[in-house]
Amino acid sequence: MLMGEKSNEQPLDNTQWCSKCGASLENSGAPRAEVSADTPICEVCGAPIAKLESHYAPEPPATPPVSEIPQVVPAPHRRSPLALVVVALVAVAMLYFGLHMARKSAPDHVAAAGYGKPAPDFTLETLDGKSMSLSSLRGKAVLVNFWATWCGPCKIETPWLVELQKQYGEQGLQVVGVAMDDSGKDEISRFAKEMGMNYPVLLGKEAVGDAYGGVPALPESFFVGRDGKIVDRIIGLRDRQDIEDSVKKALKTESASTGTNTTSLIAQQ
Repeated sequence: MLMGEKSNEQPLDNTQWCSKCGASLENSGAPRAEVSADTPICEVCGAPIAKLESHYAPEPPATPPVSEIPQVVPAPHRRSPLALVVVALVAVAMLYFGLHMARKSAPDHVAAAGYGKPAPDFTLETLDGKSMSLSSLRGKAVLVNFWATWCGPCKIETPWLVELQKQYGEQGLQVVGVAMDDSGKDEISRFAKEMGMNYPVLLGKEAVGDAYGGVPALPESFFVGRDGKIVDRIIGLRDRQDIEDSVKKALKTESASTGTNTTSLIAQQ
């Protein structure tokens, strides 16, 4: 390597050499310089000895292959909590609107089931093995309640019917429960006892349900006036006040046989 060329190899140390006579500390034959307080002096020629410049130039780091470069993976898309809240509110609003429209359309359903017309008569077996017909209750306000032992809403509604029978029984109300399931008489009897049903429970038949419009949902109640005509109908679970209002409507009707106006019986209710 020629003098003055730069090398990429890092020197082992910073060698001192004489710029005048070329004497170097690496040369074992050359005398070592005395180090003064300021500058070392060559013992050969007396010239100052300078430090060797470092010609080491570090090579740039190698670029790693593309396959070894860490790839930036985008974070998975997450829905905003606000968007989830908005979706939930919309769902609740739709549900509320659907229920509200169903209630508003109740009179149309009642009309389709024969509102203002005689309630279809039926004769069914009671839990004690006797027979009971709807026509035998003419002169009373009858609440015909279609239910089933497996019906959850029916379990909520039944205690209300028990209370209404106690409250309005003396005024002429008669609740009749029609069990529309295949659980068997024993299971129905056990359920009726547990719920404290204080009104007749009949073993329903599909033909009776069809006569009342097919009974699309349980519970379902028909309110029959003293004249034997349907005055109201409630499909599904409603609050107790709705049922009581329909009971009062049935009690206010006149009996077709006697023509007695029964409005005064519930005037104070």
